[in-house]
Amino acid sequence: MGDRPHGDLPGGSDLHEELRARGFRLTPQRQLVLEAVEELGHATPEKILTVVRQKASGVNMSTIYRTLELLEELQLVSHAHLGDRAPTYHAISTPDHAHLVCRSCGRVIEVASAEIDPLSDGLRERHGFTMDVRHLAIFGSCTNCSK
Repeated sequence: MGDRPHGDLPGGSDLHEELRARGFRLTPQRQLVLEAVEELGHATPEKILTVVRQKASGVNMSTIYRTLELLEELQLVSHAHLGDRAPTYHAISTPDHAHLVCRSCGRVIEVASAEIDPLSDGLRERHGFTMDVRHLAIFGSCTNCSK
């Protein structure tokens, strides 16, 4: 989904080097998980596992969770909680956005951070609070379900 090569981090750093500097190596499974997150956009661990297993059958769910935790620590992916289901992951290479989640049909609408800026600015001015828009999920009803 991102427009950078899979081996590159934001700022041009190489993923192999970054992992090595932190005492990790880029295993084929880690590479496949990152590629699956980038490919899927909003990806639950279950969806990631399905995509990864198409290329590497021996991968299990605990490997997916451990890898996602590491990739989030390295700031390559982030997650949001979009309801009762598992966290949803997306690549950091995607533009910042919030999520509108329909409680009726489950539809998720991405909202550019610019649309949330007035709320974010107000929270910062009134409360000194800096909002992380990537984790923001607002629940309600979409147009179709509101009718």
